[in-house]
Amino acid sequence: MDDDKTPEAVQEADTAYDALRALAHLTRATHPAPEVYRILGNLKNFGSFIPQISEQLAQGLVKSLEEYDVTEYEGKDPAASVAVTGEHLARAAKLAQQMGEELAQAQNAIAGQGYRTAEERRREEELRRENSGG
Repeated sequence: MDDDKTPEAVQEADTAYDALRALAHLTRATHPAPEVYRILGNLKNFGSFIPQISEQLAQGLVKSLEEYDVTEYEGKDPAASVAVTGEHLARAAKLAQQMGEELAQAQNAIAGQGYRTAEERRREEELRRENSGG
């Protein structure tokens, strides 16, 4: 592999990390339910993507043992560490699926909410007063 060329999968993982980091900062602010609903709608998809990614990464590691001359420090067996990694990825996949289900439930819980800004509420109150003769 050319040291100057970062694989596309690594670039995309970097982009996902950057997006989540930015989201962590942006969600410090107050957001009404319709905005949170949309955010949760995207986040819950991690519950299906992470299991798929985990399985594919585990399979790719197993294949890498056949396609590359894989080495490990101190003479350890690369196949053993690949097997342990596969176990961790399988557990992470289950947890991610559970996370996705919980995020979907959170999204459903606020599905019926709407909101008005303070300015919109003030205008509506003024219109009501005008229409009621006050």
